[in-house]
Amino acid sequence: MHPYHGGVDDLAGRLAPLVGDDYCYLTTRGRVTGRPHEIEIWFALHGTTLFLLAGARERSDWVRNLIADPSVTVRLGADHYPATARVLEAGTEEDERARTLVFDKYSPTNRDLTGWRAAALPVAIDVRHDGPQQPGSGPREPGSGSRARPQS
Repeated sequence: MHPYHGGVDDLAGRLAPLVGDDYCYLTTRGRVTGRPHEIEIWFALHGTTLFLLAGARERSDWVRNLIADPSVTVRLGADHYPATARVLEAGTEEDERARTLVFDKYSPTNRDLTGWRAAALPVAIDVRHDGPQQPGSGPREPGSGSRARPQS
């Protein structure tokens, strides 16, 4: 386990250099099987929260999994972080922030994402301040689950 004794500001500082990474790796617990499932997905970082957009909305397995069990793990760089996932309420400032940050990050280098930005389901992943985990040390070990397309 990494030594980690910092607070919110320390965590935000530790995550900040990863803001430009193309993908994060989200591990959810299967709502039926109970097995860990890892996906590779686009993200935008704001402080200690990652924002994701699910193109298939609630039909996405990873979204259904995190609704059933919001305790997740996110891998950024070489570290795995315990986190809590939540679907954002439509029409809120945070909903708009998520859509804007993810769209602004990926639209310059991808096809027209305007429709995806408007239709996708925004999800927040709040990284917990108890620090990074070694793979397999926490409740969400990265699994061999299928990889989702970044927009899904």
